[in-house]
This record gives sequence, C-alpha cells and structure tokens, in this order.
Amino acid sequence: MPARINAFLKLGRQQGASDIHFAVGSPPLIRLYGELVPIKYRELTPVELEELINEILSPVQVEQFKMGEDIDFSYQDQEVGRFRANIFHKITGVGATFRAIAPKIPTFQDLNLPPVCEKFLHATQGLILVTGATGTGKSTTLAAMIDWLNANRRYNIITLEDPIEYVHKSKQSLVIQRAVGTHVSSFYEGLRAALREDPDVILVGELRDTETISMAMTAAETGHLVLGTLHTNNAVKTLDRIIDAMPTSQKTLAKSFLAQHLNAVISQKLIRSADGRYRKAVLEIMINNSAISNLILSNKIFQIPSIIQTHREIGMQLLDQALLEAIQRKEVDPDDAYVHANDKKLFQRFVTNPELLPQVNLAVT
Repeated sequence: MPARINAFLKLGRQQGASDIHFAVGSPPLIRLYGELVPIKYRELTPVELEELINEILSPVQVEQFKMGEDIDFSYQDQEVGRFRANIFHKITGVGATFRAIAPKIPTFQDLNLPPVCEKFLHATQGLILVTGATGTGKSTTLAAMIDWLNANRRYNIITLEDPIEYVHKSKQSLVIQRAVGTHVSSFYEGLRAALREDPDVILVGELRDTETISMAMTAAETGHLVLGTLHTNNAVKTLDRIIDAMPTSQKTLAKSFLAQHLNAVISQKLIRSADGRYRKAVLEIMINNSAISNLILSNKIFQIPSIIQTHREIGMQLLDQALLEAIQRKEVDPDDAYVHANDKKLFQRFVTNPELLPQVNLAVT
C-alpha cells in the first residue's frame, strides 16, 4: 500500500511545484514559481503529520528523529518519483520539506546555461564553484556538469552529497555516489577517503567548514578536478568566504591557491520567467585569468567586478549584465529582475509595478 503522503507529493509534482511543505497547524503548501500556495486541505494535526512522516522513515530514522535530530534523506517511490526530504522539529511540532527532483537529469541545453559552462569541464584539475542561496538550483547545475562528464569522459567520478539528489548511471565514466551520514560521516571524511580511491573528478555537495575547504584545496592542487558549492551570492563574496574561513597563518596560502587553482565561480539566482510559468537561472560568471589572479594576490578582490564586466568576450558576466540581457530577450519578469539586481537604478525603467520603486518625497517646503 503506497504511503499516504504520496498523494500530496503527486499533486505537487503535477502542479509543477519545486517544493512541498508540511507543518502542524497549516494545510500542506506547494512552492509554485517562487511563491507558497496552500493545497485545499485541512490544517494538519501533530498526530496526523507524524503518522504521514513515520510511514516513509526507516526504523533507525524514526529513532533519530525521536532523539531530536533533523533527518535529511532522499525519498523515492515509483508513484511520485524522487524527492530530497528534510524532517525537523519546530515550536509548534513537526515539519517537513520535500524538494522535487526532476525524473531526468537536465542537460546544459535544458537549463539554457551559457556555452562557457561546458568549457570549464575541459580542465583536468582545479576548483570550480557553483554558488548561490538555498533553492537557487546549484545541485541541478552540478548534476548537468556531472552528466556531461559522465557522457564525454572516461573518468572515475566520486560525488559526496547530503543527501543524494540526482542518481547518475555510469556511461563513459564510472560514477560513485556517496551520501553523507549514510556512506561517509562528513564531507571532510568523504574527501579524505576519495583521495585514496583513484578519482579524476570529485563533487563536494557543500564546502561547509574550514577542514572541508582545505581538503578540497588539496584535492585540486594534486591533480583532480573538484566541483563544489558555497552559499555565497557572487564571486567576490565567494573568494572572501574561502579566505575568511582559513586561520590567520594560512590566509596567504589560501590566496595563492585561489590565484593558481581556482578555475571559475558560477553564482546563480532563479528569476521568474516573463510569462510567470517557471523560473530561469541567471548566472554571474567569473573565470580566473591573470588579471583576476593578480587582484587576489594583491588583496584587491573588490576590484574583480570591473574585470568581469570588461571580459565578456571570454564568457565572463556580472549578474546585472545577465539580467539586463534576459529582460531584453523577454525571458524574465522585469519586476523580479529588479528585486534581485545589485544596481537597481539600471532596472527602474523596466519595472511594471510602481510599488517596487523607491518613493520620492514630493512635499514642497
């Protein structure tokens, strides 16, 4: 008999939701094109929601949850497909969020990513970072990268994820996927083990702490291609985050590493499409060249945006440049682009909702 929660997950997927939320005292909600919409259903009681969740947890997970731990796992059922799930406790009781995973691993073309993103994968070593806030599609972009490598290279690819979202079947490459908490105790331990497993490519689902960042640097320095994510919004903040994570005695080494072995930073946001029917990934792209390398070494990281802006011919672009082009191609909602833009003055003339614009005080004194 299928789990009862499947009915809500199925409805969410049919509606095109990115996430389905469950919370005590509220009906289930689905996130459509960035906004939460309630499902027509009664408010969930504590007992009802716990029963729905317990049906899909293993006995070990049930005990962990009773002990107060959050549970991250992948839930897959033939009826509803695959979801990334997080079960948690909150002030009013139990809560759960399910992220819908597409049944097919998307390609670069499906995601409409710039051609330069494929070129990054021609490198045989170094660090490629995909950054952005939670829910901006970093895992999907990385899945497309791994799928391209899997189809076009004869590599040993090891992924470390928490949890595993897209499942890759080996094609030209051997793809080994390991889940933190199930197959390895942490990203750091998984990385340390991976270096003994003859890898060509290592995917680190999240560079969470100093130890993991340091180990990823070691992997990139010793001849491996490392893909990873950070919760930063642009290239400058990404570089600052890595340097700030290092102890004072290692900051100079970190800058030297970034100058030599950082290949690229892709920072992405999801912007509502012009017709409001989906969200489009809009990217800031920094490619490490001699100019950027020199700025890193000379403590002038704040000047990097000017280099990105003036090197469009090699594929670099600032977020605002990409947003402006997307508006001109009528690919994104100009109001949503304005909300996410850095220099909002550039976007004021495109705004259709006057309430978004700063109010001008017209009072005469």
